[in-house]
Amino acid sequence: MSITTGHGDGGETGLLYGGRVAKDDLHTEAYGSLDEAISALGLARSLSDSADRAARILELQRELFVVGAELATGPGHRADLERHFNVVTPAMSDALEAEIHDLEARVPLPGGFVIPGGTPVGAAIDLARTLVRRAERRTVSLQREGGVENPEVLRYLNRCSDLLFMLAREAEQGATVASGGQRRREAEREGH
Repeated sequence: MSITTGHGDGGETGLLYGGRVAKDDLHTEAYGSLDEAISALGLARSLSDSADRAARILELQRELFVVGAELATGPGHRADLERHFNVVTPAMSDALEAEIHDLEARVPLPGGFVIPGGTPVGAAIDLARTLVRRAERRTVSLQREGGVENPEVLRYLNRCSDLLFMLAREAEQGATVASGGQRRREAEREGH
């Protein structure tokens, strides 16, 4: 069996539940952005020298597949999704928020905008963060059109990108670079 079916040659793809849609449909834009984020997290996981961090990234990848399944389900088909797959729950978002608070207590934050790239794993996590933010924006558009039945999806995506910001800072501890404007303000305070 080949992954090449030819069914998408006309610019359409199939939702998980809900039939076929254009490849630039709001559903495919939202879950496609998540697919990119999951891949960027795979890069981060492969670069990680911490087994704990790699395991946590893998958990996030799996959770984002749950979110993606919700986004790949057309209106009116939520019951089908719930019969066969896990769905995004408030407990999932709450767990991310608790982890964010734990990281905030342990990881010093820079005093300005962060320029990604302090470490390879941190840069890959930051890339994933920006892709989750894109998925969040696409999900807002999809929700506005009535295509998201579970309001917890947006909350989860918002918390996930915040968590990824903190995980990147943790991975870059001591290697974070602040924006030039921030460096100027720091130098002025030091009397340079």
